[in-house]
Amino acid sequence: MKRNLLSSYISGIQNKTEGQEYIQLAGYFIPELITAVILYSIPLLIDARFIAHLHSTTAYATLGVTNTFLHFIMKIAEGLSVGTIILSGQFNGSKEYEHVGKTLVASFWVTVGIGGVIAGFLYILAGPIYQLYGVAPEMVKMGIPFLRIRAIGIFFTFVYFALIGFLRGIKNTRVTMNIFIIGCLIFLCFDYVLIFGKYGFPELGLYGSALSTVIQYAFMAGAALFYIIWNQLFKTYRIRFFSSFASLSNMKELFMLSWPVVIDKGALAGAYMWLGYCLAPMGTNTLASFSAIKDLERFALLPAIAFAQVVTFLVSNDCGKKDWTGIKVTIKKIVFLATMMVFIVLVICSLWPKEIIQIFDMKGDFAEFSAQAFPIISVLVFFDVLQLILAGALRGVSNVKTVMWTRLYVCCGFFAPLAYSLSLLNFTHQIVKFVLIYSSFYVGNALMSVIYVRRFRGHQWKEQAGRNIK
Repeated sequence: MKRNLLSSYISGIQNKTEGQEYIQLAGYFIPELITAVILYSIPLLIDARFIAHLHSTTAYATLGVTNTFLHFIMKIAEGLSVGTIILSGQFNGSKEYEHVGKTLVASFWVTVGIGGVIAGFLYILAGPIYQLYGVAPEMVKMGIPFLRIRAIGIFFTFVYFALIGFLRGIKNTRVTMNIFIIGCLIFLCFDYVLIFGKYGFPELGLYGSALSTVIQYAFMAGAALFYIIWNQLFKTYRIRFFSSFASLSNMKELFMLSWPVVIDKGALAGAYMWLGYCLAPMGTNTLASFSAIKDLERFALLPAIAFAQVVTFLVSNDCGKKDWTGIKVTIKKIVFLATMMVFIVLVICSLWPKEIIQIFDMKGDFAEFSAQAFPIISVLVFFDVLQLILAGALRGVSNVKTVMWTRLYVCCGFFAPLAYSLSLLNFTHQIVKFVLIYSSFYVGNALMSVIYVRRFRGHQWKEQAGRNIK
Protein backbone atom coordinates (compact mmCIF):
# COMPACT_ATOMS: atom_id res chain seq x y z
CA MET A 1 0.00 0.00 0.00
CA LYS A 2 1.24 3.47 -0.84
CA ARG A 3 2.15 5.77 1.99
CA ASN A 4 0.39 9.12 2.13
CA LEU A 5 2.07 11.96 0.28
CA LEU A 6 3.62 13.68 3.32
CA SER A 7 5.13 10.54 4.88
CA SER A 8 6.50 9.47 1.48
CA TYR A 9 8.09 12.88 1.03
CA ILE A 10 9.68 12.90 4.51
CA SER A 11 10.98 9.37 4.02
CA GLY A 12 12.51 10.36 0.71
CA ILE A 13 14.40 13.41 1.96
CA GLN A 14 15.81 11.33 4.83
CA ASN A 15 16.90 8.41 2.63
CA LYS A 16 20.70 8.04 2.77
CA THR A 17 21.04 4.85 0.72
CA GLU A 18 19.13 5.60 -2.48
CA GLY A 19 19.15 8.45 -4.95
CA GLN A 20 21.79 11.16 -5.01
CA GLU A 21 23.44 12.21 -1.78
CA TYR A 22 23.02 15.82 -0.68
CA ILE A 23 26.73 16.52 -1.14
CA GLN A 24 26.51 15.23 -4.73
CA LEU A 25 23.46 17.38 -5.39
CA ALA A 26 25.35 20.41 -4.10
CA GLY A 27 28.24 19.64 -6.44
CA TYR A 28 25.92 19.62 -9.46
CA PHE A 29 23.79 22.49 -8.16
CA ILE A 30 26.43 25.14 -7.52
CA PRO A 31 27.67 25.44 -11.14
CA GLU A 32 24.07 25.44 -12.39
CA LEU A 33 23.11 28.11 -9.83
CA ILE A 34 25.97 30.32 -10.94
CA THR A 35 24.92 29.71 -14.54
CA ALA A 36 21.29 30.54 -13.71
CA VAL A 37 22.32 33.69 -11.84
CA ILE A 38 24.35 34.84 -14.83
CA LEU A 39 21.76 33.83 -17.42
CA TYR A 40 18.48 34.76 -15.75
CA SER A 41 19.22 37.39 -13.14
CA ILE A 42 22.40 39.39 -12.60
CA PRO A 43 22.79 40.78 -16.14
CA LEU A 44 19.07 41.60 -16.29
CA LEU A 45 19.05 43.31 -12.89
CA ILE A 46 22.18 45.33 -13.56
CA ASP A 47 20.93 46.21 -17.03
CA ALA A 48 17.62 47.36 -15.52
CA ARG A 49 19.55 49.47 -13.03
CA PHE A 50 21.52 51.10 -15.85
CA ILE A 51 18.27 51.84 -17.72
CA ALA A 52 16.78 53.28 -14.51
CA HIS A 53 19.58 55.87 -14.56
CA LEU A 54 18.07 57.19 -17.81
CA HIS A 55 15.18 58.48 -15.61
CA SER A 56 12.58 57.20 -18.08
CA THR A 57 9.76 54.96 -16.85
CA THR A 58 8.84 54.40 -20.51
CA ALA A 59 12.33 53.04 -21.25
CA TYR A 60 12.21 50.78 -18.17
CA ALA A 61 8.73 49.48 -19.06
CA THR A 62 9.82 48.92 -22.69
CA LEU A 63 12.82 46.93 -21.49
CA GLY A 64 10.62 44.85 -19.19
CA VAL A 65 7.93 44.11 -21.78
CA THR A 66 10.52 43.21 -24.42
CA ASN A 67 12.43 40.96 -22.03
CA THR A 68 9.18 39.17 -21.17
CA PHE A 69 8.55 38.49 -24.86
CA LEU A 70 12.15 37.45 -25.52
CA HIS A 71 12.00 35.19 -22.46
CA PHE A 72 9.30 33.32 -24.39
CA ILE A 73 11.63 33.03 -27.40
CA MET A 74 14.54 31.88 -25.23
CA LYS A 75 12.33 29.14 -23.80
CA ILE A 76 11.97 27.77 -27.32
CA ALA A 77 15.76 27.59 -27.57
CA GLU A 78 15.92 26.08 -24.11
CA GLY A 79 13.29 23.50 -25.07
CA LEU A 80 15.45 22.34 -27.98
CA SER A 81 18.38 22.24 -25.58
CA VAL A 82 16.47 20.04 -23.14
CA GLY A 83 15.90 17.53 -25.94
CA THR A 84 19.67 17.45 -26.42
CA ILE A 85 20.20 17.00 -22.67
CA ILE A 86 17.77 14.08 -22.50
CA LEU A 87 19.18 12.18 -25.48
CA SER A 88 22.81 12.92 -24.60
CA GLY A 89 22.24 11.91 -20.99
CA GLN A 90 20.51 8.64 -21.84
CA PHE A 91 23.07 7.65 -24.48
CA ASN A 92 25.91 8.72 -22.18
CA GLY A 93 24.43 6.71 -19.30
CA SER A 94 24.21 3.61 -21.50
CA LYS A 95 27.74 4.31 -22.89
CA GLU A 96 26.58 4.73 -26.50
CA TYR A 97 29.04 7.56 -27.07
CA GLU A 98 28.77 7.83 -30.84
CA HIS A 99 25.04 8.46 -30.52
CA VAL A 100 25.83 11.32 -28.13
CA GLY A 101 27.92 12.97 -30.84
CA LYS A 102 25.20 12.49 -33.44
CA THR A 103 22.70 14.09 -31.06
CA LEU A 104 24.90 17.18 -30.76
CA VAL A 105 25.30 17.52 -34.55
CA ALA A 106 21.55 17.16 -35.11
CA SER A 107 20.80 19.69 -32.38
CA PHE A 108 23.25 22.20 -33.83
CA TRP A 109 21.74 22.22 -37.32
CA VAL A 110 18.14 22.16 -36.14
CA THR A 111 18.70 25.18 -33.92
CA VAL A 112 20.66 27.09 -36.57
CA GLY A 113 17.67 26.76 -38.90
CA ILE A 114 14.97 27.52 -36.32
CA GLY A 115 16.97 30.34 -34.72
CA GLY A 116 17.50 32.01 -38.08
CA VAL A 117 13.80 31.90 -38.95
CA ILE A 118 12.71 33.29 -35.57
CA ALA A 119 15.32 36.07 -35.64
CA GLY A 120 14.11 37.14 -39.09
CA PHE A 121 10.50 37.07 -37.89
CA LEU A 122 11.30 39.34 -34.92
CA TYR A 123 13.22 41.81 -37.07
CA ILE A 124 10.52 42.19 -39.73
CA LEU A 125 7.47 42.23 -37.43
CA ALA A 126 8.84 44.29 -34.51
CA GLY A 127 6.22 47.02 -34.93
CA PRO A 128 3.11 44.79 -35.13
CA ILE A 129 4.34 42.79 -32.11
CA TYR A 130 4.29 45.86 -29.84
CA GLN A 131 0.99 47.09 -31.26
CA LEU A 132 -0.61 43.70 -30.67
CA TYR A 133 0.68 43.79 -27.10
CA GLY A 134 -1.39 46.93 -26.52
CA VAL A 135 1.33 49.14 -25.02
CA ALA A 136 1.39 52.95 -25.19
CA PRO A 137 2.46 54.57 -28.51
CA GLU A 138 5.67 55.95 -27.00
CA MET A 139 6.66 52.41 -25.99
CA VAL A 140 5.99 51.16 -29.53
CA LYS A 141 8.21 53.88 -31.00
CA MET A 142 11.03 53.13 -28.56
CA GLY A 143 10.65 49.35 -28.75
CA ILE A 144 10.86 48.74 -32.52
CA PRO A 145 14.60 49.45 -33.01
CA PHE A 146 15.33 47.84 -29.64
CA LEU A 147 13.68 44.54 -30.63
CA ARG A 148 15.31 44.55 -34.07
CA ILE A 149 18.78 44.69 -32.52
CA ARG A 150 17.88 42.01 -29.99
CA ALA A 151 16.67 39.76 -32.83
CA ILE A 152 20.26 39.38 -34.04
CA GLY A 153 21.30 38.17 -30.59
CA ILE A 154 18.44 35.64 -30.57
CA PHE A 155 20.10 33.73 -33.43
CA PHE A 156 23.32 33.30 -31.43
CA THR A 157 21.25 32.35 -28.37
CA PHE A 158 19.76 29.38 -30.21
CA VAL A 159 23.18 28.17 -31.35
CA TYR A 160 24.59 28.49 -27.83
CA PHE A 161 21.76 26.54 -26.18
CA ALA A 162 22.31 23.64 -28.59
CA LEU A 163 25.97 23.42 -27.57
CA ILE A 164 25.43 23.64 -23.81
CA GLY A 165 22.67 21.03 -24.04
CA PHE A 166 25.35 18.55 -25.10
CA LEU A 167 27.69 19.62 -22.29
CA ARG A 168 24.96 19.36 -19.66
CA GLY A 169 23.88 15.97 -20.97
CA ILE A 170 27.36 14.56 -20.33
CA LYS A 171 27.41 16.27 -16.88
CA ASN A 172 30.03 18.87 -17.88
CA THR A 173 28.40 21.79 -16.06
CA ARG A 174 31.56 23.62 -15.03
CA VAL A 175 32.52 24.58 -18.57
CA THR A 176 29.06 26.06 -19.20
CA MET A 177 29.43 27.98 -15.95
CA ASN A 178 32.83 29.41 -16.97
CA ILE A 179 31.57 30.48 -20.39
CA PHE A 180 28.57 32.12 -18.78
CA ILE A 181 30.79 34.04 -16.36
CA ILE A 182 33.01 35.39 -19.12
CA GLY A 183 29.99 36.20 -21.28
CA CYS A 184 28.34 38.01 -18.39
CA LEU A 185 31.42 40.15 -17.80
CA ILE A 186 31.59 41.02 -21.50
CA PHE A 187 27.90 41.97 -21.47
CA LEU A 188 28.21 44.17 -18.39
CA CYS A 189 31.24 45.99 -19.76
CA PHE A 190 29.64 46.76 -23.11
CA ASP A 191 26.29 47.47 -21.48
CA TYR A 192 27.81 50.22 -19.36
CA VAL A 193 29.91 51.88 -22.04
CA LEU A 194 27.23 51.69 -24.77
CA ILE A 195 24.29 52.88 -22.65
CA PHE A 196 26.16 55.85 -21.19
CA GLY A 197 28.70 56.50 -23.96
CA LYS A 198 31.88 55.91 -21.93
CA TYR A 199 35.51 55.60 -23.11
CA GLY A 200 34.85 56.96 -26.57
CA PHE A 201 31.85 54.73 -27.36
CA PRO A 202 28.61 56.34 -28.61
CA GLU A 203 25.85 57.00 -26.07
CA LEU A 204 23.09 54.63 -27.26
CA GLY A 205 20.83 54.52 -24.18
CA LEU A 206 18.30 51.69 -24.32
CA TYR A 207 19.71 50.49 -27.66
CA GLY A 208 23.14 50.03 -26.10
CA SER A 209 21.56 47.35 -23.92
CA ALA A 210 20.32 45.48 -26.99
CA LEU A 211 23.68 45.63 -28.78
CA SER A 212 25.49 44.38 -25.67
CA THR A 213 23.30 41.26 -25.65
CA VAL A 214 24.25 40.54 -29.27
CA ILE A 215 27.95 40.77 -28.40
CA GLN A 216 27.49 38.55 -25.33
CA TYR A 217 25.76 35.64 -27.06
CA ALA A 218 27.94 35.79 -30.15
CA PHE A 219 30.98 35.34 -27.91
CA MET A 220 29.43 32.53 -25.82
CA ALA A 221 28.30 30.58 -28.88
CA GLY A 222 31.76 30.90 -30.43
CA ALA A 223 33.54 29.93 -27.20
CA ALA A 224 31.37 26.82 -26.67
CA LEU A 225 31.83 25.71 -30.28
CA PHE A 226 35.61 26.18 -30.06
CA TYR A 227 35.80 24.19 -26.79
CA ILE A 228 33.82 21.26 -28.18
CA ILE A 229 35.72 21.07 -31.46
CA TRP A 230 39.23 21.29 -30.01
CA ASN A 231 38.85 19.35 -26.76
CA GLN A 232 40.63 16.01 -27.17
CA LEU A 233 38.47 14.40 -24.46
CA PHE A 234 35.50 14.52 -26.81
CA LYS A 235 37.08 12.35 -29.49
CA THR A 236 35.18 9.35 -28.17
CA TYR A 237 31.92 11.04 -29.25
CA ARG A 238 33.09 11.36 -32.88
CA ILE A 239 31.62 14.82 -33.38
CA ARG A 240 31.67 15.80 -37.07
CA PHE A 241 29.45 18.78 -37.72
CA PHE A 242 29.60 18.80 -41.51
CA SER A 243 30.04 15.13 -42.35
CA SER A 244 26.80 14.36 -40.49
CA PHE A 245 24.86 17.27 -41.93
CA ALA A 246 22.77 15.02 -44.15
CA SER A 247 21.66 12.80 -41.25
CA LEU A 248 18.01 13.83 -41.33
CA SER A 249 16.98 10.85 -39.22
CA ASN A 250 18.98 12.19 -36.25
CA MET A 251 17.41 15.63 -36.69
CA LYS A 252 13.96 14.08 -36.79
CA GLU A 253 14.64 12.07 -33.62
CA LEU A 254 15.74 15.20 -31.78
CA PHE A 255 12.83 17.25 -33.08
CA MET A 256 10.25 14.62 -32.12
CA LEU A 257 11.58 14.60 -28.56
CA SER A 258 12.08 18.38 -28.34
CA TRP A 259 8.85 19.77 -29.74
CA PRO A 260 6.78 18.83 -26.68
CA VAL A 261 9.39 20.52 -24.46
CA VAL A 262 9.35 23.60 -26.69
CA ILE A 263 5.57 23.80 -26.39
CA ASP A 264 5.51 23.24 -22.64
CA LYS A 265 8.21 25.82 -21.93
CA GLY A 266 6.64 28.18 -24.43
CA ALA A 267 3.26 27.80 -22.75
CA LEU A 268 4.63 28.83 -19.36
CA ALA A 269 6.70 31.70 -20.75
CA GLY A 270 3.72 32.73 -22.84
CA ALA A 271 1.73 32.99 -19.60
CA TYR A 272 4.03 35.85 -18.54
CA MET A 273 3.35 37.53 -21.88
CA TRP A 274 -0.37 37.11 -21.29
CA LEU A 275 0.00 38.66 -17.84
CA GLY A 276 1.60 41.70 -19.45
CA TYR A 277 -1.17 41.84 -22.04
CA CYS A 278 -3.86 41.75 -19.33
CA LEU A 279 -2.07 44.41 -17.27
CA ALA A 280 -1.24 46.75 -20.20
CA PRO A 281 -4.59 48.64 -20.05
CA MET A 282 -3.71 49.68 -16.49
CA GLY A 283 -0.91 51.90 -17.83
CA THR A 284 2.85 52.21 -18.21
CA ASN A 285 3.49 52.45 -14.46
CA THR A 286 1.62 49.18 -13.89
CA LEU A 287 3.70 47.48 -16.59
CA ALA A 288 6.82 48.83 -14.88
CA SER A 289 5.59 47.34 -11.57
CA PHE A 290 4.96 44.03 -13.32
CA SER A 291 8.52 44.07 -14.69
CA ALA A 292 10.05 44.87 -11.29
CA ILE A 293 8.09 42.19 -9.40
CA LYS A 294 8.71 39.63 -12.12
CA ASP A 295 12.47 40.26 -11.97
CA LEU A 296 12.52 39.97 -8.17
CA GLU A 297 10.58 36.71 -8.20
CA ARG A 298 12.79 35.26 -10.90
CA PHE A 299 15.76 36.16 -8.73
CA ALA A 300 14.16 34.30 -5.81
CA LEU A 301 13.40 31.32 -8.09
CA LEU A 302 17.01 30.92 -9.21
CA PRO A 303 17.68 27.91 -6.94
CA ALA A 304 14.61 26.17 -8.37
CA ILE A 305 15.63 27.01 -11.94
CA ALA A 306 19.12 25.61 -11.30
CA PHE A 307 17.76 22.46 -9.65
CA ALA A 308 15.31 21.97 -12.55
CA GLN A 309 18.32 21.67 -14.86
CA VAL A 310 20.09 19.36 -12.43
CA VAL A 311 17.13 17.04 -11.95
CA THR A 312 16.70 16.63 -15.72
CA PHE A 313 20.20 15.33 -16.42
CA LEU A 314 20.40 13.31 -13.18
CA VAL A 315 17.18 11.39 -13.71
CA SER A 316 17.93 10.97 -17.43
CA ASN A 317 21.17 9.19 -16.50
CA ASP A 318 19.41 7.12 -13.81
CA CYS A 319 16.68 6.38 -16.33
CA GLY A 320 19.29 4.75 -18.57
CA LYS A 321 20.09 2.47 -15.61
CA LYS A 322 16.37 1.98 -14.76
CA ASP A 323 16.92 3.08 -11.17
CA TRP A 324 13.28 4.06 -10.58
CA THR A 325 13.42 4.27 -6.78
CA GLY A 326 16.58 6.36 -6.89
CA ILE A 327 14.89 8.78 -9.28
CA LYS A 328 11.97 9.42 -6.92
CA VAL A 329 14.24 9.86 -3.91
CA THR A 330 16.44 12.31 -5.81
CA ILE A 331 13.39 14.36 -6.83
CA LYS A 332 12.17 14.63 -3.24
CA LYS A 333 15.57 15.78 -2.00
CA ILE A 334 15.78 18.40 -4.74
CA VAL A 335 12.27 19.71 -3.99
CA PHE A 336 13.25 20.06 -0.33
CA LEU A 337 16.48 21.93 -1.05
CA ALA A 338 14.93 24.22 -3.66
CA THR A 339 11.97 25.12 -1.44
CA MET A 340 14.18 26.09 1.50
CA MET A 341 16.45 28.25 -0.63
CA VAL A 342 13.64 30.07 -2.44
CA PHE A 343 11.78 30.64 0.83
CA ILE A 344 14.80 32.36 2.40
CA VAL A 345 15.23 34.73 -0.56
CA LEU A 346 11.52 35.61 -0.66
CA VAL A 347 11.44 36.41 3.05
CA ILE A 348 14.40 38.77 2.71
CA CYS A 349 12.85 40.53 -0.33
CA SER A 350 9.47 40.79 1.42
CA LEU A 351 10.97 42.54 4.44
CA TRP A 352 12.26 45.48 2.38
CA PRO A 353 10.34 45.43 -0.93
CA LYS A 354 10.09 49.20 -1.41
CA GLU A 355 13.78 49.79 -0.78
CA ILE A 356 14.71 47.05 -3.24
CA ILE A 357 12.31 48.15 -5.99
CA GLN A 358 13.46 51.77 -5.69
CA ILE A 359 16.72 50.58 -7.22
CA PHE A 360 14.80 50.40 -10.50
CA ASP A 361 12.46 53.35 -9.92
CA MET A 362 14.58 56.45 -9.46
CA LYS A 363 11.60 58.68 -10.29
CA GLY A 364 9.32 57.11 -7.67
CA ASP A 365 6.57 56.26 -10.17
CA PHE A 366 5.84 52.64 -9.23
CA ALA A 367 7.90 51.56 -6.18
CA GLU A 368 5.10 52.09 -3.63
CA PHE A 369 2.58 50.16 -5.71
CA SER A 370 5.01 47.29 -6.32
CA ALA A 371 6.02 47.10 -2.66
CA GLN A 372 2.41 46.54 -1.60
CA ALA A 373 1.84 43.77 -4.13
CA PHE A 374 5.08 41.80 -3.85
CA PRO A 375 4.72 40.18 -0.36
CA ILE A 376 1.15 39.04 -1.15
CA ILE A 377 2.05 37.47 -4.48
CA SER A 378 5.19 35.84 -3.04
CA VAL A 379 3.13 33.54 -0.81
CA LEU A 380 2.11 31.57 -3.91
CA VAL A 381 5.60 31.24 -5.43
CA PHE A 382 6.06 27.81 -3.79
CA PHE A 383 3.78 26.30 -6.44
CA ASP A 384 6.12 27.57 -9.15
CA VAL A 385 9.05 25.89 -7.37
CA LEU A 386 7.23 22.56 -7.21
CA GLN A 387 6.05 22.53 -10.82
CA LEU A 388 9.51 23.57 -12.11
CA ILE A 389 11.25 20.64 -10.37
CA LEU A 390 8.63 18.04 -11.23
CA ALA A 391 8.45 19.18 -14.86
CA GLY A 392 12.24 18.90 -15.14
CA ALA A 393 12.13 15.40 -13.66
CA LEU A 394 9.41 14.25 -16.05
CA ARG A 395 11.47 15.52 -18.99
CA GLY A 396 14.45 13.56 -17.69
CA VAL A 397 12.46 10.31 -17.84
CA SER A 398 11.20 11.20 -21.34
CA ASN A 399 7.65 12.00 -20.19
CA VAL A 400 7.87 15.21 -22.18
CA LYS A 401 4.34 15.03 -23.55
CA THR A 402 2.89 14.82 -20.05
CA VAL A 403 4.49 18.16 -19.21
CA MET A 404 3.53 19.63 -22.57
CA TRP A 405 -0.18 18.79 -22.39
CA THR A 406 -0.43 19.74 -18.73
CA ARG A 407 1.06 23.18 -19.27
CA LEU A 408 -0.82 23.75 -22.49
CA TYR A 409 -4.20 22.83 -21.01
CA VAL A 410 -3.67 24.72 -17.76
CA CYS A 411 -2.24 27.87 -19.37
CA CYS A 412 -4.71 28.05 -22.24
CA GLY A 413 -7.77 26.47 -20.65
CA PHE A 414 -7.51 27.78 -17.08
CA PHE A 415 -5.05 30.62 -16.54
CA ALA A 416 -5.58 32.64 -19.75
CA PRO A 417 -9.39 32.96 -19.45
CA LEU A 418 -9.17 33.56 -15.69
CA ALA A 419 -6.59 36.35 -15.99
CA TYR A 420 -8.45 37.97 -18.90
CA SER A 421 -11.78 37.83 -17.05
CA LEU A 422 -10.19 39.50 -14.02
CA SER A 423 -8.73 42.22 -16.26
CA LEU A 424 -12.24 43.13 -17.47
CA LEU A 425 -13.60 43.68 -13.95
CA ASN A 426 -13.71 47.07 -12.28
CA PHE A 427 -12.04 47.35 -8.88
CA THR A 428 -12.04 50.25 -6.46
CA HIS A 429 -8.39 49.63 -5.66
CA GLN A 430 -6.02 48.95 -8.57
CA ILE A 431 -3.63 47.08 -6.29
CA VAL A 432 -6.34 44.45 -5.70
CA LYS A 433 -6.88 44.00 -9.43
CA PHE A 434 -3.13 43.74 -10.05
CA VAL A 435 -2.63 41.12 -7.33
CA LEU A 436 -5.58 39.00 -8.46
CA ILE A 437 -4.47 38.98 -12.11
CA TYR A 438 -0.86 38.16 -11.18
CA SER A 439 -1.85 35.49 -8.63
CA SER A 440 -3.95 33.64 -11.20
CA PHE A 441 -0.64 32.57 -12.77
CA TYR A 442 0.46 30.80 -9.58
CA VAL A 443 -2.94 29.19 -9.08
CA GLY A 444 -2.37 27.61 -12.48
CA ASN A 445 1.04 26.39 -11.30
CA ALA A 446 -0.61 24.76 -8.29
CA LEU A 447 -2.92 22.85 -10.60
CA MET A 448 0.06 21.69 -12.69
CA SER A 449 1.85 20.48 -9.55
CA VAL A 450 -1.10 18.32 -8.56
CA ILE A 451 -1.12 16.65 -11.98
CA TYR A 452 2.67 16.02 -11.91
CA VAL A 453 2.55 14.51 -8.41
CA ARG A 454 -0.23 12.15 -9.44
CA ARG A 455 1.84 11.09 -12.46
CA PHE A 456 4.85 10.15 -10.33
CA ARG A 457 2.70 8.27 -7.82
CA GLY A 458 1.53 5.97 -10.61
CA HIS A 459 3.49 3.65 -12.89
CA GLN A 460 2.91 5.06 -16.35
CA TRP A 461 5.92 7.36 -16.16
CA LYS A 462 8.22 4.32 -15.78
CA GLU A 463 6.55 2.51 -18.66
CA GLN A 464 6.98 5.57 -20.89
CA ALA A 465 10.64 5.93 -19.90
CA GLY A 466 11.23 2.22 -20.48
CA ARG A 467 9.83 2.37 -24.01
CA ASN A 468 12.07 5.31 -24.91
CA ILE A 469 15.32 3.63 -23.82
CA LYS A 470 14.74 0.26 -25.49
